[in-house]
Amino acid sequence: MAFQLPDLPYDFGALEPYIDGQTMEIHHGKHHGGYTGKLNDAIKGTHLDDMSIENILSTISTHSTAVRNNGGGYYNHDLFWKIMQGGGVQMPEGVLGADIENTFGGFEAFKNEFSAAAATRFGSGWAWLLVDESGKLVVSSTPNQDNPLMDLADVKGTPILGLDVWEHAYYLKYQNRRPEYIENFFKVINWDAVAENYSKAK
Repeated sequence: MAFQLPDLPYDFGALEPYIDGQTMEIHHGKHHGGYTGKLNDAIKGTHLDDMSIENILSTISTHSTAVRNNGGGYYNHDLFWKIMQGGGVQMPEGVLGADIENTFGGFEAFKNEFSAAAATRFGSGWAWLLVDESGKLVVSSTPNQDNPLMDLADVKGTPILGLDVWEHAYYLKYQNRRPEYIENFFKVINWDAVAENYSKAK
């Protein structure tokens, strides 16, 4: 069973002015589309062909580099599109908001830690808010298209929020200004979607 490139849940320009429509169109169609096609090629005719992406990633150390890179790219982007929206709520509420407050000492403290993880990830990669194996909220980052679901991740768990800090995610608008891109990411987070991910992860 082949993986399918998911549709964006909004128009390419929905995240303007913070993430431009041209970047979204290229990022979704070319990059995510590329990972999807190459993942299908890598698993075709193997025992992975009928497994979920989560199950594939959980044993990624036993699979090829092509499966690791493209499986991560497929999953990471699928999560990324779903946790953004235009004109959304600026802060988490409810259980997630309270748990962020209790875990990090306040939303601003969480934002600073997450932003630092994204800004200091050398080269290409992702920053994450995840639920670790003990059920605790944790901030981490991973290189390339790795993620916390992978059995080789330094910090393992279920990601509920992720930020792509590959240059293709921001370079057309921000060039080398990654911190500005990170700051503006907080203006398009769909905290309702993150809260739903949190509920499922717990």
